[in-house]
Amino acid sequence: MYYLIGNPLGHSHSPFIHRAFGRYDYELREVEASELEDFIKNGDYEGLNVTIPYKQAVIPYLDEVSEGAARIGSVNTVVRQNGRLIGHNTDYHGFFAMAYRAGISFSGKKVVILGSGGTSLTARTVASDLGAASIVTVSRGGEDNYQNLSHHADADILINTTPVGMYPHNDESPVDLSVFKRLSGVIDVVYNPLRTSLVMQAKARHITATSGLYMLVAQAAVACGLFTDGTPARAEIDRVHRALEGHLENIVLVGMAGCGKTTVAQKIAEKTGRTLVDTDALVTEMYGKKPAQIITESGEAFFRTCEHEAVKAAGKMNHAVIATGGGVVTRGENLRPLAQNGKIVFLLRPLELLAREDRPLSSGNLAELYRARLPLYMKFSSASYENVGTPDECADKILADM
Repeated sequence: MYYLIGNPLGHSHSPFIHRAFGRYDYELREVEASELEDFIKNGDYEGLNVTIPYKQAVIPYLDEVSEGAARIGSVNTVVRQNGRLIGHNTDYHGFFAMAYRAGISFSGKKVVILGSGGTSLTARTVASDLGAASIVTVSRGGEDNYQNLSHHADADILINTTPVGMYPHNDESPVDLSVFKRLSGVIDVVYNPLRTSLVMQAKARHITATSGLYMLVAQAAVACGLFTDGTPARAEIDRVHRALEGHLENIVLVGMAGCGKTTVAQKIAEKTGRTLVDTDALVTEMYGKKPAQIITESGEAFFRTCEHEAVKAAGKMNHAVIATGGGVVTRGENLRPLAQNGKIVFLLRPLELLAREDRPLSSGNLAELYRARLPLYMKFSSASYENVGTPDECADKILADM
C-alpha cells in the first residue's frame, strides 16, 4: 500500500492522480505528530508521499536521503528498499516540468521568489540549476520584503510560493504586477483555484504564466517512478493532468435570460455528477428574496451587487456546472471569479424562443438588450453553443467538446 501522510490533508488530489497512473493502491493517511516516528519506522507501507507539516520532520527517521532532497532540505517521498527507508524530493522535478511546459526559461534571468518556506527552496534550487543570473527571496521580514518590492522592479521571472490566493481566499494576490516593469514569466505554485488571481493578472498583461496543477501531477509521476519501475512518460503525465483539470474545472453557462441555461445545466449535472449551481437561486438563498423581487424593490444596481457575491461563492467551487443570470456579464468584475475555475460557455437561443416569465429585465426591447450584451457574452466565453434542440442534445454537444 502507498499513502500520502500529513496533517491535515483536507481534499487532496493525490489519490486521484496516483490512481490515474494505475499502478498501485493509494490512500490518504492523516498522522499525528506524536505518531510520526512510529509510523515511519514501523508502518505497513511500501512507499509514502509526505506533505505539510512533515517534509523536514521525517528526515531523522530515514536511513538515507537522496542528494536532491538533501540539497533542498526536505523530503516528500519515502521508499522502502531492501529494508531501508530512503527519502527523496520529487517537487524539484515537478517544478522543473511545470516551468518547462509553460515555456518559462531562467537562463540569465533575474528571479524574484515570494516566500521562504520549503517550496521556495525548491524553486530556488531549480532556478539556480537552470542558470538564473540572480535570485531574490522576498519574505515578510528581512532585507527583501513586500514593502520594498520596487527595488526589484527589473525582475524577469516572478514565482509565488506563498499560500496567498489559495482557496478560500481566491480574490487575493501576493503582489500587484504593475510594480514589475519587465516580467516575462509568472509561476504560482497554488493550484486551487486552477487559475489564481496572480496568474490571471499576468495573462491580462500578456505575460506567460502558470498555476501549480501541472507541478502537482509531474511530481506525483516521479514518485510513481520511485515506487515502481520507471517514471510515466510525458504523454501519460499530460493525460493525467488533463483528466484532473477536467474533473476539477467548472462548466459555466452564460447567455440571455430564458435561453435555457438552468435546464441545460441540470442535464450536464445529471450526466457528469457535477454539483448544480444556479446563481439566481444562490442569490435567493443568500438574501431571502428572488432576483425579480430584489430588482422590483431595490433596483437593478443593488441586485447586481447581490449577484456578484453569489458569483464569487459559486466560482470558488470545483467540479460544478454553473448557470448564471442573463445580465451577469454586465459587471466586468464577475469574469475573474467565474474564469478562475471555469470554462465559460455562451448559450444562444433565438430571441423569439426566450422565456420571459418572472424576468422583469426581459419585458422591454429584447433585440436592443441582446445587441448591447452580445459583445460582453463573447468577451466572457471561450465557446458558444446553440440551444435549439432538446436540452439533452445541447448538453451532449457541450460535453463532447469538454
